[in-house]
Amino acid sequence: MDAFLQMIPEYPEWLRPLLMRATDRFADGLKRDNVQLPEPLPLEFVRELLDIWARSDFVAECWQSAPAQMLELWHSGDLKRSYDDAHLSQAMQARLAGVEDEATLLRELRLFRRREMARIIWRDLMRWCPMQETTRTTSLLAEACIDGALDWLYADACRQWGTPYGVLEEGAPPVPQRLVVIGMGKLGAYELNVSSDIDLIFAFPAKGETQGGPRPLENQAFFTRLGQRLILALDKITADGFVFRVDMRLRPYGDSGALALSFAAMETYYQDQGRDWERYAMIKAWIAGGDREAGVRLMKALRPFVYRRYIDFSAIEALRGMKEMIAREVRRRGLEQDIKLGSGGIREVEFVVQAFQLIRGGRNARLQERNLLKVLRVMAEEKLLPEQDAVELSEAYIFLRNVEHALQGLADQQTQTLPSDLLSQARIALSLGFADWSTFLEVLEGHRQRVRQHFSEVVAPPDAEEEGAAEQDEAWSELWLGTLEPEEELSWLTANGFEEPEQVAGMLRTLRESRRIRMLQTQGRERLDAFMPLLLQQVAEHGGQAETLQRLLRLVESVARRTAYLVLLQENPHAFRELIRLCADSPWIAEQLVQTPLLLDELLHAKSLYRPLPLNELKDELRQQMLRVPPDDPELQMDVLRQFKKANVLRVAAAELRGTLPIMKVSDSLTWIAEAILEKVLEIAWDGLVSKHGEPGREGDDMTGMDFAIVSYGKLAGLELGHGSDLDLVFLHGGSPTLQTRGERPIDNGVFYTRVGQRIIHLLTTHTTAGQLYDVDLRLRPSGNSGLLVTSLKAFEQYQTQDAWTWEHQALVRARVVAGSKSVGAEFERIRHAVLSQVRDRQALQKEVREMRAKMRASHVGGAETTPDYFRIKHDAGGMVDIEFMVQYGVLGWAHEYPQLLAWPDNIRILEEMGAAGVMAPAIAQRLIEIYKAYRSRVHILSLQKQPDLVGADEFVAERTQVQEWWQRFLEQEPAPLA
Repeated sequence: MDAFLQMIPEYPEWLRPLLMRATDRFADGLKRDNVQLPEPLPLEFVRELLDIWARSDFVAECWQSAPAQMLELWHSGDLKRSYDDAHLSQAMQARLAGVEDEATLLRELRLFRRREMARIIWRDLMRWCPMQETTRTTSLLAEACIDGALDWLYADACRQWGTPYGVLEEGAPPVPQRLVVIGMGKLGAYELNVSSDIDLIFAFPAKGETQGGPRPLENQAFFTRLGQRLILALDKITADGFVFRVDMRLRPYGDSGALALSFAAMETYYQDQGRDWERYAMIKAWIAGGDREAGVRLMKALRPFVYRRYIDFSAIEALRGMKEMIAREVRRRGLEQDIKLGSGGIREVEFVVQAFQLIRGGRNARLQERNLLKVLRVMAEEKLLPEQDAVELSEAYIFLRNVEHALQGLADQQTQTLPSDLLSQARIALSLGFADWSTFLEVLEGHRQRVRQHFSEVVAPPDAEEEGAAEQDEAWSELWLGTLEPEEELSWLTANGFEEPEQVAGMLRTLRESRRIRMLQTQGRERLDAFMPLLLQQVAEHGGQAETLQRLLRLVESVARRTAYLVLLQENPHAFRELIRLCADSPWIAEQLVQTPLLLDELLHAKSLYRPLPLNELKDELRQQMLRVPPDDPELQMDVLRQFKKANVLRVAAAELRGTLPIMKVSDSLTWIAEAILEKVLEIAWDGLVSKHGEPGREGDDMTGMDFAIVSYGKLAGLELGHGSDLDLVFLHGGSPTLQTRGERPIDNGVFYTRVGQRIIHLLTTHTTAGQLYDVDLRLRPSGNSGLLVTSLKAFEQYQTQDAWTWEHQALVRARVVAGSKSVGAEFERIRHAVLSQVRDRQALQKEVREMRAKMRASHVGGAETTPDYFRIKHDAGGMVDIEFMVQYGVLGWAHEYPQLLAWPDNIRILEEMGAAGVMAPAIAQRLIEIYKAYRSRVHILSLQKQPDLVGADEFVAERTQVQEWWQRFLEQEPAPLA
């Protein structure tokens, strides 16, 4: 090793300790593996090793852990030559020719990957090849590994389970089927970076079943098992490392979807349910392995989904939405130094290009190209983009991708974040050919600035710069800075409409002198000083209320260390005005913004702010957000769920305050938000337990899938959820508790179901930095708090028919399945109908309902609420609960005669059915509906004001008098319909 030690002093002083360590470890590796270096040692060899070790710990580690393999790579001459496209595939086939078992397959794949990835990174960091060769060769390596593994595993699977056959055309005989592996994103475009995961989708040509195996197996089951083995072969970390990290979340329906779908199912999904972000994702999709001929047919069939025949300008708005979602994530996670996601980064170049592809690709086939640099050339040739713009974007993209490779090649880690330590910075600068870090940053910022400009011109909203920042009034600035005399402060505040000038001046002084503000660094202080005069002026124009200003100052203090939010408001006057209005109207909204400043992003979009999403769009939005969350990061999962809830509840509250959403729609929207969350939470809990222990065992067949359901009671079931409502839930399952799960670590089914329930509760109720999702009340489950957390359908039916109290049957009136298995849901509904349809003694029923109502009223008595000066809308006589009990009594007393009373779980529609059936006079039913809506509307408004459900005794006098009269006639006289 003397040649290494003699040459190291020629390198900069900051590199020498690193190179000394690498040399020592290389020597240890040679000794460990008994590998001899050639004598005499070529100086070219020593120089090249030291040069690459200076740039890449990963390559250095390869020489230390596998010196024989690396010597073979160096002697082969492969480092100095470019491969043709077929080379890696042929080399992989030769390497796997003698493999006889799966363990050997995994080892050979990983050894091959290590050799070729070391070569790719070496050539890239030493600038022996252009960026385009690096990305193409990395993509071809991934394809070679996918095909090599898949060919071996398919043959082995056919030996075990038979060969899958399917009919491709009606009337034709069945033919053998093979898996099609679709590479998404950069893999499909041959643009893969040197430490990327690979996004895959699995498909197969047609349904059918295997032939020649021990028993027929459906094609979907065959290809699902094959796909699982392929993922394991590529993704599993062994002593030899891994091949590629595999991500399957872009497949139809995401994590909840089947692992492999037939071509027909794929076409149906994208035609009926494909979303804008999936169009974007499919631009680069191509066949990465398996049956390429069949794959080409599938991609041709899916092309109309991606490229519309008309000029589709709506794609711009979709791309803006995706960019805004990414921008929120960048701010939330502090990714401003991320050269992919940050402003002026790789993603913005991609968005510029793909905007043109989505808009015009259906009419211009030349734009239907997967490679970004090729599309830029086409855009310039077609005069869609000025030549200079295309050149600048191409140069920026190449530079940014080279930076990405330097970052990732350092340690074979999937990162796009610029390092903060000096040694890594110096090594990155060296790899990119810069004398120092500051010179590199200057060039980088130039490229990013040009990308930002082009992105703004193409994708950013057209009104982003129209309004500009309002001119600051010097007096407002002096008021905030505290340079006015006390008399001048009060005079100015009074003249501009502030009703309590002394209080306002005191609040400003308190904020200025707070520790959080005094600790601001220069940039943050400058942003705050520019923002505060605008804020004061806006509040003055909105009425000058001290209470409104106080709410806003709490928000300012909460974002003091994230002053980018202040810039966001300054640059978006519309959002600024909405903030003032909402905080003036609702202390509840102001509090939500203080707790979660990320919600300020919602104010940017006036259309969506006042248009709460329907259930299907809520589910889709949540699915998209969760696709970006690693499945092994439960904390991030919980944060995303909480932010999703808060953002969508804010939309509902904003629309409610503006008066564009009636009370029924408010409750519908809040209910849908909860349903979307419960569905996703159940999916996370179920999938997590299945991955550990396998699916629950089933009796008598080979059924798979979820057999668990979440039943809601009360407000959620009745679509009457309010702001801050908790969730009354019951968990049911349709399995056999005596069997075990079918995984590598089996547990009793009963334990499995219980853990699913526990996980759901944990996800819903845990307090994180983003808050809590919901309070959960489980006391309505069989036997209450002493009962099992999760109940089987059989036990639930037995309890309801034999042991339940009347009040539990009252609760069952407002109950429905909100998430989980459709079959379990159908069985629950059968039980509900059977229980509620029982013939009851109406006189005895009256007595039990009255007694339960008296207990409930007594439990809510206390304090000022008992005085005659107030009316408790929910619990006082003639209030909401009286109406609810009348509804429940009507259903329990007459459902055996009028089964239509069981069609709905909500009070409004049950009252409508009671009126139609004659259980009460239609006019009375309609009047009760009107009163109930009025009560609910007032309770909602009070909750947004953070007030209890109390109003003055002079309100709702006629309404509660009528309710009390009808209560007395319906529940205290001889049982009869209420006429």
